[in-house]
Amino acid sequence: MTSPAIPATAKQKKSVRWVVAIAAMALIFDGYDLVVYGAIVPMLLDDPTQLGAINATEAGALGSAALLGVMVGALVAGGVGDYVGRRRIMLIGIVLFSLGMAATAMAPDVMIFGSLRFFTGLGIGALVATAGAMVAEFAPKGQRNFYNAIVYSGVPVGGVLASLLAIVLTDAIGWRGLFWIGALPLLFLFPMALMKLPESPKWLLSRGRLADAKAVSVKTGIPLPAAVAASSEPAPKAERAGFAALASKRYFFPTMLLGLMSFSGLLLTYGLNTWLPEIMSLYGYGQTFSLTFLLVLNGGAIFGGLVASLSADRLDPRKVVATTFFLAALSLVLLTLELPFAVLLSLVAVAGVGTIGTQVLIYGFVSNYYETYARAAGVSWCAGFGRLGGVCGPLIGGFLIAAQVQNQAAFYVFAVVAVIGALITLVVPRHRNKEEAAPEPAEAALVK
Repeated sequence: MTSPAIPATAKQKKSVRWVVAIAAMALIFDGYDLVVYGAIVPMLLDDPTQLGAINATEAGALGSAALLGVMVGALVAGGVGDYVGRRRIMLIGIVLFSLGMAATAMAPDVMIFGSLRFFTGLGIGALVATAGAMVAEFAPKGQRNFYNAIVYSGVPVGGVLASLLAIVLTDAIGWRGLFWIGALPLLFLFPMALMKLPESPKWLLSRGRLADAKAVSVKTGIPLPAAVAASSEPAPKAERAGFAALASKRYFFPTMLLGLMSFSGLLLTYGLNTWLPEIMSLYGYGQTFSLTFLLVLNGGAIFGGLVASLSADRLDPRKVVATTFFLAALSLVLLTLELPFAVLLSLVAVAGVGTIGTQVLIYGFVSNYYETYARAAGVSWCAGFGRLGGVCGPLIGGFLIAAQVQNQAAFYVFAVVAVIGALITLVVPRHRNKEEAAPEPAEAALVK
């Protein structure tokens, strides 16, 4: 069982709302980037006048280019995020992502398109690696998985947005116009984050900056441990922070397993989002129907991820994640059967819960597994190493389609990955975060 929810003050609620809103909007555009590429793949394959002649294998490689960038961006952000702070990394990530999307909209050929996809991924990686750490350090106890789920549900929300816009606007603005939409965060989200996103007082405390931590705590209402709030002595820095902490005896083995969990979840997420429209078109469904499957996949993930996160706050999150992995495997196997269209849509929704929704839960689990001095590194490892799975997903789908194997082969492969992910999850050691056990003072104690 996890800690019960602690009532939050009005000031804390307001700060949490801003942090969650900004982080969620950033990840909406992560999901938008992911799905908008999958939505335009059939167009790029069919029309060589767009970027040049592209086959299925090359399309898979282009899909993986952004994921390689995400991996690099996440690992770099994790390497420095526990040293330079959460806020700075979030701001840099928003700028890099927006500029990358704008430049991709003007790409003249395949090589430049792929390079700019990698550049865009750098910004996404910084955002994905930092958002969970921010939320874990601002959200009240007993609600952190839920708030993480809200933030990381931004990914499937962005997927839904991309699917809808691709259906409605592709004929009017083309694929380049869809990428221009992805550059909008520079115009509204960056100024908002600059004004409203605070630094984490718990991160300031972990770096020995007690006075700064108390000042931000008073301003935001985010409580510090009672003993710290009452102390006037400088807080000691953690001896090992960032990736050095992940190499410690306490965290090394769990970190390897958490990375493999994320590898499995992101392989499924990116594999299905990239290739589901094309796979369903091979079953005889036209482009509009295929994009509808993509819409349902991400819609199921939003609802299912939020519901499952409530259970993760009250139960063993490992069991919740393993259950959703198994749901993914079951639904993917059933998708290979000749079933009525309505049943297929239902199964795609369940697959969304078990793939994208599972990854949402994994991010929440990882964010709360680590303490402040290692949290950004832990989440970035999960996002960065996990993106290797994201790289493999589009490539596997591309290879299977290029080899002209039976349509259901890709679903069987993805189902096996889901079962493996579930088994890895159940092996992760139980862990009690010391910060979760520490009492937090009321807001009144912070202003003394």
